[in-house]
Amino acid sequence: MTGVICAMDLELQGILDMMDVSSESEKSGIKFYKGKIRGADAVIAQCGIGKVNSAICTQIMIDLFSVDEIINSGVAGALSLDVTVGDVVVATAAVQHDFDTTAFGAPKGLMEFDGERIIEIPADEALSETLFECAKKLEDTNVFRGIIATGDKFVADSEERLSIGREFSALACEMEGGAMAHVCRRAKVPYAILRSISDDIGHNTTVSFDEFKVMAAKKTVEIISDFFEKKAV
Repeated sequence: MTGVICAMDLELQGILDMMDVSSESEKSGIKFYKGKIRGADAVIAQCGIGKVNSAICTQIMIDLFSVDEIINSGVAGALSLDVTVGDVVVATAAVQHDFDTTAFGAPKGLMEFDGERIIEIPADEALSETLFECAKKLEDTNVFRGIIATGDKFVADSEERLSIGREFSALACEMEGGAMAHVCRRAKVPYAILRSISDDIGHNTTVSFDEFKVMAAKKTVEIISDFFEKKAV
């Protein structure tokens, strides 16, 4: 069974609308919908914004539903001038750009767990490639594979965005994917991150975000729909 986690209602609702829901449950204030999407088994949830919310939701989904894989789907901001509003990024890896133990001599973003020291948490290649192929079917949409950076901050400043992009060689930033990846890494569950760009370097205010987020979210829903059609075959 595939799990899908979204942060906001507008990201989840389109997926929920195409789901044949067989059961609903709630844990830690998070609603989980189990059923079928395009004939394939799925469980979906809206975790809320931020890394802690994402981590809580991911662990519950793994524990209660024994998912085989998890996709984090939603919108994101661009960290590169090559990526613009309406483009899609499928993660090759996730980093946490605000994880900072540099005071101890460690590089920015370095995490230590399970006996390993890691900055980039690799996404599952097969799962990500399937999402990438589905995304390429969208009309008038540039699709990228690349690193996605996560932090508990809406990064509005253009120079800060470009700085994060350079430091981590990342294409997009958001507030949930890296935490989900962290939990999945420890639980040994394959993951992927799918993001449509709602705000780029030139349009990076909350006003721009509100203007383009609905369009961006619709693209992720289309991709998720095609993904589950492939799963059901």
